[in-house]
Amino acid sequence: MTIRKRLAAGLLALGLGSTLAACDNTEGRLDRLSEIGDGVLNQLGGGEAETDESQTAMENVPVEARAFQGQLQEASPVRVATASSKFVVGSIVAKPRNSAPPTSVAEAFSGPTMDDYDSYVSSDASEAVIVVPTDQEMAALESESRSLSIEAPGRLERAVRKRPTITIDPKSSEQAFKGLPRAPIRESRSIQAYPSAPAPSADAPRSLEMEAIVEERPLTQKSAERRLVMRQTAMEAQVGAESRMIETAQKYGLAANIQRSRSGQMVIEVGSRAMKPTRYGGEDDDDTPWIAEETEETVCPEGMSDAEISQDAVLATVCVIRDLKESGEFEYVEKDWLYQNQFARRPKNQGPVTATAITPNDPLWSLQWNFLNPGTGQNEVAGGAGFVDFWTTQATQGSPEVVVAVVDTGLEMDHPDISGSPNVAPGWDMVTDLAMANDGDSRDANPNDPGDQCPEEFVFEDTFHGTHVAGTIGAAVSNNANGVAGGAWNVKVVPVRALGKCGGRLSDINDAIRWAGGLIPEYDELGNEVWNDNPADIINLSIGLFRFCPASMQDAIDAVTERGVVVVAAAGNDSVSTQYYSPGGCNNVISVAAGDARGRIAPYSNYGAEVDVLAPGGDLQRDDNGDGRPDGILSTKRASQCTDPVTNERLDNCFYAYEQGTSMAAPHVSAALALVKSKRPDLTGTSLSDIVLAALSPREEEQCSGPCDQYPGAEPVSEGSDICRLPCGAGLLNLSDVNLGD
Repeated sequence: MTIRKRLAAGLLALGLGSTLAACDNTEGRLDRLSEIGDGVLNQLGGGEAETDESQTAMENVPVEARAFQGQLQEASPVRVATASSKFVVGSIVAKPRNSAPPTSVAEAFSGPTMDDYDSYVSSDASEAVIVVPTDQEMAALESESRSLSIEAPGRLERAVRKRPTITIDPKSSEQAFKGLPRAPIRESRSIQAYPSAPAPSADAPRSLEMEAIVEERPLTQKSAERRLVMRQTAMEAQVGAESRMIETAQKYGLAANIQRSRSGQMVIEVGSRAMKPTRYGGEDDDDTPWIAEETEETVCPEGMSDAEISQDAVLATVCVIRDLKESGEFEYVEKDWLYQNQFARRPKNQGPVTATAITPNDPLWSLQWNFLNPGTGQNEVAGGAGFVDFWTTQATQGSPEVVVAVVDTGLEMDHPDISGSPNVAPGWDMVTDLAMANDGDSRDANPNDPGDQCPEEFVFEDTFHGTHVAGTIGAAVSNNANGVAGGAWNVKVVPVRALGKCGGRLSDINDAIRWAGGLIPEYDELGNEVWNDNPADIINLSIGLFRFCPASMQDAIDAVTERGVVVVAAAGNDSVSTQYYSPGGCNNVISVAAGDARGRIAPYSNYGAEVDVLAPGGDLQRDDNGDGRPDGILSTKRASQCTDPVTNERLDNCFYAYEQGTSMAAPHVSAALALVKSKRPDLTGTSLSDIVLAALSPREEEQCSGPCDQYPGAEPVSEGSDICRLPCGAGLLNLSDVNLGD
């Protein structure tokens, strides 16, 4: 039943139709009630309801507010996944095993003694010089993440890093604290110590138990939820782990850089990546790849000398991983996998538009079938997610008290539908690698997306992927007679940039998840802590890696879900079981497959038992709603080869585009959760997600099935059949059926 019919029925039930009793024409009476319903819709939508003459609405806005990219694509065979996983050469993610937890806050903030720092230098470096840090440096070290570097001679050029560092040369074995962030202190002193020299004087510092002044700052309700994550046990484990990492790097004669995180996770970069993150080898070694594919040959070989291994970037990486695993001192040691966004295909341009809009008043709303109610009537579409029903019946389009973090490529901060948006909260740029950052610096407070063009990965245009995803959730200003609308108009969106040029590193993504959830701080250029003052209620991960869920990513997800955060993840776009994908195949996430406008699983979408829900992801090869446009998802992003829907004029650039993918499906679920949270702020974690997952529209077998030859590993619907089951969750996202118990 359409919204108008429901309102008419409701008005009649309330007796409001009695004013029309003198009218003998029942149809006229219903028409009049429909007009009254339009007025109700107008009030609930926050703007004037559009008439059927929506083309006039488009003509009344500037071309930049209505032009978009996207055309109906010709049908082509579904691509079967063949690509292997890729990883960053020379970068390793690890977490040491912890000792017993502290028994008090005082114990939690006490640290390892200076004797522990003597172990940083291995027995092979007997002539080492150790510069013992001052009390000030140690106080800062305890309250910050730290980074330890071992530099090979002649390779002293380093990437600029905001985090504190200790540098060690494995041959001259000189060690010095550099660039430590400053913390307020009562006094400071320093001492130099040599392994063969007399013991330090009695007044030298012997532990990290400094008298640092802790700066108090007002706690918001959410910042008060932050857990105490800087614990003695984690520090002691990291100190021991650093010793093992140094020993392993020196075994292969490699430079290394070791970075700590308060989460307990550590990142070790070996070879020239420790000094220069854009390549592995020396000054003249520009041909060595910094990204490698995982193959059956990507193993540490037997029979090769350590010196021979050190000359091969990939072998050195996997051999260091093997040795650290075999030490038994780590919970996990793994490659720094390279994640990609989950766009299924780049769209093209198309011709004029004819559609109608009810609410909101954004001129391109009429092309956003994905938010319509499910059904076959007027202003309904079979694959719609029921947002219009929720906006109307629940009388809310979101609350600024609800926060959705988007861990992605960042956000186009100068986009005309986003610039100055009250829905965008301060975010962070988590991209560490200068080559991948593409903005001239490393981690900082600017989550702007400078583009991610990467010809070596066949990405020939900037995708502005995060902007499209965030726009679907609600980062753009909705109901402003400009461009498109989002699913949750008034919620806060925190952009956390973790993907850059050619993808995103696992280590950066893990930190992004934790920062988004309010569990760890980042640091400004002066070394001051920067917490997320808007810890996420929901984290959207429209990213993917064709690999089982890495242990470090599962660790990060578990950490935020324990705090009550709901993590939403794209199932992936390779037409395979989601169990082989991450984060869609990780535990404690809502895994989202992509559906088309018919409410069927899209041909590119992953599937399987790990999938929880089907949501609109689009299919650019179809036009099942008959609007003359591809059934993709229309949202915010800078694009090229565009069309003015009023004049049909071709334009070089525009600010909106159709895309398709499980990347587009996931933000519908994030927006739905945000709307429910807006109405029921008491709900968190599984109590929140259960409300949405209980309202799904079940799918018939034919709606989640496809040709077996296009879906490797899928199970035939019957013996001998060439059609296979593609499990796509408990059903289609449907906010129309959400029951909030009131």
